Amino acid sequence: MDLIFKNKKYIFLGLFPALSLFIFFVVYPIIRSFFYGFYDWNGLSRPIYVGLANFKAVLSDKVFWHAFRNNIFIVVISVFGQIPLGLVLAVLLNDKFRGAKFFRFIFFMPMILSTVVVGLLWSTILNSQVGIVNNLLKNIGLGSLAHDWLGESGLALYSVGFVIIWQFFGLYMIILMAALQNIPKEVFESAELDGAGGLTKLFHITLPMIWSSIMASVVLCIAGGMKTFDLVFTMTQGGPAHSTDLMAIYMYNKTFETYKYGYGSAVSLVIFVLSFTLIIGSRALMSRKSADL
Repeated sequence: MDLIFKNKKYIFLGLFPALSLFIFFVVYPIIRSFFYGFYDWNGLSRPIYVGLANFKAVLSDKVFWHAFRNNIFIVVISVFGQIPLGLVLAVLLNDKFRGAKFFRFIFFMPMILSTVVVGLLWSTILNSQVGIVNNLLKNIGLGSLAHDWLGESGLALYSVGFVIIWQFFGLYMIILMAALQNIPKEVFESAELDGAGGLTKLFHITLPMIWSSIMASVVLCIAGGMKTFDLVFTMTQGGPAHSTDLMAIYMYNKTFETYKYGYGSAVSLVIFVLSFTLIIGSRALMSRKSADL
């Protein structure tokens, strides 16, 4: 720590170029987009100040609130799908056995793939005509279960949710596995001497000691679920009939297809506020749970 304070001038000089680029290309555009939320602007003409008109239009649009409910669904299946699955695999693969590294790689591999590639891949797999899933069901005599997985309003969002879980559960497996490896082995050895079984160790030792990592994973899930765009846009573009429409897709359509840049900026600010509120609320609930553990 003393070494850092003694060399903070040189550390700042080293960070300054990257920090300047980050502020100019990331922070400033975000702040500027919030500013345009109060204007009627098509991206070319002079912005016209309209006050809160854009925000009133957003909050009164039923399509936006439908997209918000879809985002909440994505958040719920992410939290209760990715994290439990990642935890189970982390516990199983944390022990050293032959082939453990191979399985870790296999389960983490979807995470390192491009989201667009994953979307195109699963769009083909779930295709109602040439997709592997329907052809497999027909070949094993279960043709009655074949569906247009991405073309039916009642199934499309569930199909997209499954793909989201498939791609990102490996991230939480790695995060929770790192947390498990930081638990001293002596704690488990003492518990075993006291006669503690596997479930007892899991609920009374493992979960309490990695709860901070679980909290961080939940925050990542919520943030990721609220800003989901590219995977769903690649697979369904929000269809059919807005059944997979998300807030980011709604913002994209309003901004770049109808050239309502001011309105789109207002949508982005509303998304930010809703996401921030959801994250803060979840952290408060989990912090209270953490105090009880």
